Amino acid sequence: MPTSITTEVLGDHPRLSEINCGLPLAASWIKNNEGFVAFGIYKSHEVRGKKRFHDASLWWKNELTQLEIHNNVHGSGTGPIIFTSFSFDEEEPSLLVIPQVVIVVRNGKSWITWIGDKQPSLTKAVHPSALGPITWAPGSLTDEQWCERIQRSVDRIKLGELDKVVLARDIVATTSTPIDPLSLVHELDFGYPSTWVYSVGDLVGATPELLVRLSKTLVTSRVLAGTIRRSGDEERDLALAASLAKSSKDLEEHEYAVRSVTDALAPYASSTNVPESPYVLHLPNVMHLATDVTGVINESPANVDIFTLISALHPSAAVCGTPTEKAEDLIKEYESMNRGRYAGPVGWVDARGDGEIGIALRCGQLSEDHKSIRLFAGCGIVAGSDPIQELAESQAKLLPIRSALQKL
Repeated sequence: MPTSITTEVLGDHPRLSEINCGLPLAASWIKNNEGFVAFGIYKSHEVRGKKRFHDASLWWKNELTQLEIHNNVHGSGTGPIIFTSFSFDEEEPSLLVIPQVVIVVRNGKSWITWIGDKQPSLTKAVHPSALGPITWAPGSLTDEQWCERIQRSVDRIKLGELDKVVLARDIVATTSTPIDPLSLVHELDFGYPSTWVYSVGDLVGATPELLVRLSKTLVTSRVLAGTIRRSGDEERDLALAASLAKSSKDLEEHEYAVRSVTDALAPYASSTNVPESPYVLHLPNVMHLATDVTGVINESPANVDIFTLISALHPSAAVCGTPTEKAEDLIKEYESMNRGRYAGPVGWVDARGDGEIGIALRCGQLSEDHKSIRLFAGCGIVAGSDPIQELAESQAKLLPIRSALQKL
C-alpha cells in the first residue's frame, strides 16, 4: 500500500536554521534563508561503484512509485525530496536520504512536506549550551608534510606529467560534549549566508560552488578556482581582488576548471554560454575567481536527468585536476587520507528531476558520537604554486567551519 506524503503552504516564512519539529536533523540546503531544512529519516540508502549515480536515480524513481503524493503547492522543490551526498571516490559509500519532514522557503513562499497522516508542528530550535574547550590536532599530514607534498606535485607538473592537481588536507577537532549539527548549520547560515549551507549524514558545511542546477531544461554550473584570502580591510581587499583577476597562476587554474565543466556538459547541453572572463566572488573569508556556465538540455540523448549530469561532471578539475586520471592517481599517492564525502556532489532532487547539487567544500564530518569532527580543505596546484601560500589558502578555507564551531 502506498505511503502518504503531503505538501501544504505555510502561513509564515521562518528562518530555516531556527526551526525544528521534534525530530533529529536529517539534511539542509540553505542560501540567504532560501532552501530546505529536513528532519527525521523516512528511508536512506547507500550506493557505490562506477554506476552509483545511475543506481541512485533508479532507487529514487522506484521510491517515488511507492508514495501517494498529495501536493497542494506544485512547482520545483515541492512534493517528495531526496537529499544526496556522494563520496569523492566511487568505491566509498554515497548516501541518499528521504526525510520525514521538509520545510522549504523559496521565492517569497514557504511550505512543508511530511510523510504520514499527521502534519508535524514546528517549534523554535533549542540550541545546546556552550561546547566548552575544543582540542585541535593534525589529520593525516602535518602542515610541513602537506607543504612537502605540494612541492613534489609542482615538480611533477613542471616535468609535464599533468597540468593541475587538487591536494586536500584535514584537521580534527575534539570536544568533551556532543556537537549539535543543527547548531552548526545555524552558525554557518548566519556567518556565510551567500554560500549553500548543507548537511547530509553528519557532513556539514557551507559551499560556494554549485556543481549543477537543473530547472526543467535549463542547466547551470558555477565554477570556482583561483583563491585569495581576505585581509579584513575594504580598500586592501579591493586591491587583492584586482590582483586575483590578473594573476596568471590563478587564471590558469580557473581555465582548467571551466574547460572541464564545459567539456563534460557538451554531450548533453546546447546553447552553452561561457563568459569570456571570470568575475571575483567575495566571501567573508576568501575571494574566488568564478564563472557561471549555463546551457539547455538537448532533446537527445533521451532520459538525461540530473544524476546523468552529476556523473558527467564529477570529478571536475576544481576538486581533482587535469588530466583527471593522472590527478586522481597523484591524490591517492600524496594525500594519505580518505576524503569520504568531502569534495563529492551534495544537494537535493525533487520528484520532477529538478534539483541543485553543490560540491561538498568548507565542511566537516562529525564522528558517530558527535564529539569530534574532521575538517577538510583543498587547493588547486599548478606549475606556479607556492607551498607556503597554498597552506595559507587552505587555512582560510578551513575558517568557516572552524569559526562556526568556536561560536557554539
